[in-house]
Amino acid sequence: MSGVEPAPRVTDPSITGEDPEPVGDARVTGVEEDLDRSLRPRRLTEFVNQEQVTGQLEIFIEAARRRDEPLDHVLLAGPPGLGKTSLAHIVAAELEAPIVGTAGPALERKADIAAFLTALEPGSVFFIDEIHRLNRAIEETLYPAMEERRLPVVLGQGAGARTVTLELPAFTLIGATTRTGLLTTPLRDRFGVCHRLEHYAPEHLAEVVRRSAGIMGVEIEPEGEHAIAERSRGTPRVANRLLKRVRDFAEVRGEGVITGAVAADALEMLEVDRAGLDRHDRTLLSTMATKFSGGPVGLSTLAAAIDEEGDTIEDVFEPYLLQQGLIKRTPRGRVVTERGFEHLGVPVPERAASLF
Repeated sequence: MSGVEPAPRVTDPSITGEDPEPVGDARVTGVEEDLDRSLRPRRLTEFVNQEQVTGQLEIFIEAARRRDEPLDHVLLAGPPGLGKTSLAHIVAAELEAPIVGTAGPALERKADIAAFLTALEPGSVFFIDEIHRLNRAIEETLYPAMEERRLPVVLGQGAGARTVTLELPAFTLIGATTRTGLLTTPLRDRFGVCHRLEHYAPEHLAEVVRRSAGIMGVEIEPEGEHAIAERSRGTPRVANRLLKRVRDFAEVRGEGVITGAVAADALEMLEVDRAGLDRHDRTLLSTMATKFSGGPVGLSTLAAAIDEEGDTIEDVFEPYLLQQGLIKRTPRGRVVTERGFEHLGVPVPERAASLF
């Protein structure tokens, strides 16, 4: 078809579900990726904690199946690691529909999005991760595709250019984003189903750890489950990552069984404390508390003090510290809270006490 290039091959195994080709050390990476995929829930009934989200999706999916219609477009928002990609695959599995996936930054030209859309089978799920990173031209191409299942394509250039409208098969677009505020209102309003995933409670993370341990063939005791769960930042991805490292510790230093004591020793070796803070988190918090008397301290000053990029501090370290109430932002800069000093076991300076 003139003017539309073939859909670019998606190489991310987490999206395509394909096995990577093992080459040298890549075999180890391939095994690890296979394990990560096997730990993902496959059905809504296996997706714990987000009962309100899964309960509503179950109804919407069943209604769409009974009417023999595609599910309305779905927007999944929330912090990284909570299962947005897994949930997109689950929706496709529940619909018994093929899923095609890509990521916002990979769609650079209108031809890229056109190639994906025109290659979809009827009833397919089209998954776009990091959808907030679509450029405006690509976003505007999606509008008629989402509303009218039509795709206007410009053929030729200059005075001889003409627009041809292609009919698209019925499909469901699922967008995932960690930054809902960066989505434009016109795009956000075109999603008929919008859900935000929340952090998991420790008891729900313990269920995740128990299920993952069973898949991995690891024997784990309830105390070990809870030790890992309470240090996982409310995030299944972190819980599974810690479980794999605790498993290694149990095999080498223990008898292969993850008890509460084994999990505690392993997590101490990994420098993950009871609040889920790792060494980098504590370095940031300790620097603010000791070198700057709890603040306020500006981002650029703090970045220079710990030899880290400001963007990394804002995007990686700060969100969890803010969520736990260990620091706060003020117009004058970052400040350690009373709870933050308590966590470090550091006395509160008089200067900082006046800011509480």
